Amino acid sequence: MKITWFGHACFGVESGGYRVLLDPYTRVRGHEELRVAAHKTLCSHEHFDHNAREHIAMPLIEQPCPFAIETMDTCHDGQGGAKRGRNTVHILRAEGVTAVHLGDLGHLLTEAQAQRIYGCDVLMIPVGGTYTIDAREAKTVVEQVRPRVVIPMHYRHGKYGFTELDTVETFTGLFPARCVRRCPGRELEITAETPAETEGVICVFDGAF
Repeated sequence: MKITWFGHACFGVESGGYRVLLDPYTRVRGHEELRVAAHKTLCSHEHFDHNAREHIAMPLIEQPCPFAIETMDTCHDGQGGAKRGRNTVHILRAEGVTAVHLGDLGHLLTEAQAQRIYGCDVLMIPVGGTYTIDAREAKTVVEQVRPRVVIPMHYRHGKYGFTELDTVETFTGLFPARCVRRCPGRELEITAETPAETEGVICVFDGAF
């Protein structure tokens, strides 16, 4: 399974040449408008920086979706959705690999929610605070879920991302340095046989936009 970060909370997850795009954005500071092709687009909620479906082109050749896709209902805030509404977590499975995109999660997981995604291979998690869980809450969610690989998202870095968000370093600084890996580019490939030393790794992409 190949995972590509397009910035903010937008990822492409691919298997067998089929791409699912998660949370496409528009009008995010520093980022040009997306021009990406995908077979399927999934949005965690209907805010402009997560639902820009109009920027996504469909491939010329259709093919069957290889992913088993599940959803989990959560909230965009810690007040039961009263402040910012609901949020959908997407769970994608293919090739013996499970990838979870938490969208704009705004609270810690319940025990039942954590159990549904416990031990997943890849966890894409917001860490910037303000509109989502912050760095310390994100660390707690990682401890609840215990994924093999963590990919932080929805944060500010350099000229990119909303100014009111925190940087990724606030999140990574909560973990031992040996757990944090700066990954060149914006892609990660993972299989069911990926060596065990990837477990517990926080992957921060260094690719320029």
